Amino acid sequence: MSGSPAPPPPAIRFLPIGPRTLLAELDDLDRTLALFDALMADPLPGVAEIVPAARTLMIRTAPGVAADGRLAGAVQARQPAPGARPDPRARQTVELPMTYDGEDLADVATHMGLTQAQVIAAHQDTTWQVAFCGFAPGFAYMTGDDPRFDLPRRPSPRTRIPAGSVALAGRFCGVYPQETPGGWQLIGRTKVPMWDLSRDPPALLRPGMRCRFVARGSKVHASAAIPEPQPRQGLRLLFTAFPITFQDEGRPGQGGQGVSASGALDMGAARRANRAVGNPSDRPVLEITLGPVRMAADQPMVLALTGAGQARVAGQRIPPGHAFALDKGDEVIIDPPQAGMRSYLALRGGFAVAPVLGSAATDTLAFVGPGALTSGAVVAPANGPAGATGQPQDQPALPKAGDLVELPVTLGPRTDWFTPRMVKHFLSQEWLVTQQSSRVGIRLQGDAVTRADATELPSEGTETGAIQIPHSGQPVLFLADHPLTGGYPVIATLHPRALDLAGQIPPGARIRFTASADFAAITPERPA
Repeated sequence: MSGSPAPPPPAIRFLPIGPRTLLAELDDLDRTLALFDALMADPLPGVAEIVPAARTLMIRTAPGVAADGRLAGAVQARQPAPGARPDPRARQTVELPMTYDGEDLADVATHMGLTQAQVIAAHQDTTWQVAFCGFAPGFAYMTGDDPRFDLPRRPSPRTRIPAGSVALAGRFCGVYPQETPGGWQLIGRTKVPMWDLSRDPPALLRPGMRCRFVARGSKVHASAAIPEPQPRQGLRLLFTAFPITFQDEGRPGQGGQGVSASGALDMGAARRANRAVGNPSDRPVLEITLGPVRMAADQPMVLALTGAGQARVAGQRIPPGHAFALDKGDEVIIDPPQAGMRSYLALRGGFAVAPVLGSAATDTLAFVGPGALTSGAVVAPANGPAGATGQPQDQPALPKAGDLVELPVTLGPRTDWFTPRMVKHFLSQEWLVTQQSSRVGIRLQGDAVTRADATELPSEGTETGAIQIPHSGQPVLFLADHPLTGGYPVIATLHPRALDLAGQIPPGARIRFTASADFAAITPERPA
C-alpha cells in the first residue's frame, strides 16, 4: 500500500529590491542554504549572483533579465523537498586560538544564565560551521548546535570594534576581520587574520568549513612579501585636500568571500573620461572628491576630466570632458566644484595599477584594492593600447548644496516593517545630506522614521542603493562601498539609473524619494 504523497515545501516569499534584484525569504537557515545549493548545482539562466544570508537569498540577474514573477517562479520550482539539508560543501576544520576578554562577556553570561567560565566552556565545546559570508571581506557567519547562544545584538552598535574580535549575535558567531563598527556581543579576540590577500583564497573561513575555538594565545608571523616598488616618474600629486582613489567598474561576483562590487560612484562620468582619451571604458581612473587638487606631469601625457570638477592648465580652463595634453613639467589644477562631489581623471593608455580580485577599484570600507593616494604620491602610466580620442560628451547638470534632488526608488524589500503612515512620511520628507556621508553611504537627517517594535532583522544581503533604517530612524543610503549584508530593515532601494546622480549629491543638499508603485511582494509565475 503506497503512502500518501509528501507535502509540498512551504512557499517562498519574494520581495522586490529593484529591476534586476529580488529577495527570496525562507523559514530558516537550513532551507535557505538547501535552496542555495540547489541553485548553485543547477544554475538558472540569467542569474548573475546569489548572496545567501540567515533566512534569505538576494538574487541578482544579468543585464536584460528582469527580477520578476517569472524568475520567482523558476526559483520556487528548484526548492528542495521538506527536510532537505544543505550540502556539507567543505569538510575542513580550523582551530582558532583566542583570548576570552571581551567587553560583553559578563553581559553574555547574564543573558545565558551562566557564569563566565561556563560561557567559555560552552563556546569551546561547540563546533561552529560557516553558513555564509558577508558584512565585510572574510567575515564568516558561523552557526552551532547550542540553542543557548541565541543572543540579541547590542542596543547601540559600537563605532569601533578591533580586528580579530570574536563576537556573538542571533545564533551566530563571527570574527571581525578588520577594525569596523558593529553591534555584536564581544567575548574575546584572536590574532589569526581572517582576511589576507597573500592567501588564495584570501578568506580563512569559507561556507561549509568548521571552526573550533581554543583558549590560548597565538603567534602570527609577518608576511615575507616584497613590497611593490613605487613609481618615480608619471603623474605627480603635489597636493590634494582629500585622498584620491583608483576606481573602475568594480569586482562583481565576489559575494562568497563577503566582498561587494565597489567601483566608481558616478560610473557614467568614469566611462566618459576614458572614452575622451581613447581608452576602453573600463580602464581604471582616478576618483577625486571635491578639491582642490594640484598635479604635475613628469613626461608628456594626455588626460581628460569629467564629473564635478574643471581642470586648469597654465591659467586656462579646460572644457569639461575634453582631452588635453601636458608636456613635461606642466601642472594641472582641479578647483573645488561648484556643483556635484566627484571628478574622474583618465590618462591615455591607462594608469599602472595592479588589480586586486580582478579589479583596481579601491573599496574604502573593506580595504580591498590599491591604497588611496595622498599628497606626494606618483602614479605611473601603463602605456596600454588606446584608440582615437573621443568627442566630448554632454555633462549632466549636477546638484549643489541647498538643491532639492528627487531620487526614484523601488519600495522594498522591508517596506512592510513600517506602517503606511510612516512610509508616506519617508516619501514626503526632504532629507538633508550630512557631512558624515562617504563612499560607503549617504547619511541623511530629518524627522525620524520609526517602527512600533524593535524586532531584529536577521542579517541579509543589501544592494547598492539600499536605504537602511537603523534604530535612530535616520536613513542611510548605501553607495558602492557598502557592506554586503546588513541587519537593519531596508525601506526602499534606489533605482539603478539614479546611482550616478546619488554619488554626486553634496552635503547640504536635500533628497526626496519618489516611488511609482506601492510596495507589494512578487507573485511567482508557474514556469512554462
